[in-house]
Amino acid sequence: METQQLAQRIAELCFNKKGYDVKIIDLKNVALFADYFVICSADSDIQVKAISDEIDDKLREQGIRCWHKEGLKALQWVLLDYVDIVVHIFKKEAREYYNLERLWSDAPSWNVEDPALVKENKK
Repeated sequence: METQQLAQRIAELCFNKKGYDVKIIDLKNVALFADYFVICSADSDIQVKAISDEIDDKLREQGIRCWHKEGLKALQWVLLDYVDIVVHIFKKEAREYYNLERLWSDAPSWNVEDPALVKENKK
């Protein structure tokens, strides 16, 4: 699977556990450590954990393993590093505080819509 397609797939997996405000940041021309960030918000520790588990489980089923994980004890900001793609799952307050979108504002980015809502709106 191409890296951009995988970033999109990860973004869509966030919605399975009610993640929201999902965004992909394209870092290819501004950073050497990763091609994409996938960022999403959650309202509770339990939801942060559920989203991170969903992503990890579904990608593992496809033979894609997470290289490094951080934040699984505090659950304010979980980072899943898939080498070319780094996933950031934030509790809302932590996302506002760290504001990665502003930090990486020189990189192209786009919001990802919940596929279920897109399907529903097409009906």
